[in-house]
Amino acid sequence: MSKDYSQDLSEIRNLMNRSSRFLSLSGTSGIMAGIYAIVGAGIAKIYFFPTQLDYENIGYASPQLIPIVIDLLLVLLLSVVTAYVLSAKEAKKNDEKIWDETAKRLAFHFLIPLLTGGAYILLKLNQGNFASAASLMLIFYGLALINASKYTIGTIKYLGISEILIGLICACFPGYGFWFWTIGFGLLHIVYGSLMIIQKK
Repeated sequence: MSKDYSQDLSEIRNLMNRSSRFLSLSGTSGIMAGIYAIVGAGIAKIYFFPTQLDYENIGYASPQLIPIVIDLLLVLLLSVVTAYVLSAKEAKKNDEKIWDETAKRLAFHFLIPLLTGGAYILLKLNQGNFASAASLMLIFYGLALINASKYTIGTIKYLGISEILIGLICACFPGYGFWFWTIGFGLLHIVYGSLMIIQKK
C-alpha cells in the first residue's frame, strides 16, 4: 500500500512539474549552439583578426566590424532556429505544446536580462568601449539563464552560473575576450548539452 502512495505522489509531482516548467529543451540544440559558436569564432579568428593586436584595436573605424557583427548574428540565428526545431520535436514526442503559457513565461524571463544586456552593450559600444563586450555578453547571458531556470530544467542555472564566472574572469583579462567568448558560448554549451542528453537517458 505504501508503495502505491509513493507512486501516486511521484506522479502528482511529475504532473505539477510539467505544468509549471518547460521540459522539452533539447540537449542536442545546446551542442549545436556550441558548435556554431566555435565555427563562428574560428571564421572570425582566421579572416577578421588573426593576431591579438587586431582584436585589441577593433573599433567603429575597423573594416572588420560589420563582418564580425554579421558573423555573430548568423551564429545567433542558427542557434535559435536549431533550438526551436529540436525543442518542437522533443515537445511533440512528449505530447506537449511548444508554445504554451509555461514556454511564454520562460521566454519572458529569459529575454528581460538578455535584452537589457544587449541595450547596455550597445551603449558601451557607442562610447567606444569594445574591450568589455565579450565579458558583458557572457555575464548577461548567464543572468538570463538563471532568471529563466525556474521555468525549465533546473540544472540550466548551473550553465548560467558558469557563464557569469567566465564573464567575470574575462572582465579581468579584456584583451583575451575572444577566447573567453569561445569557451563560454562554445565549449560550455557543448558540455552542458551533452550532460542534458546523458541525464535524459
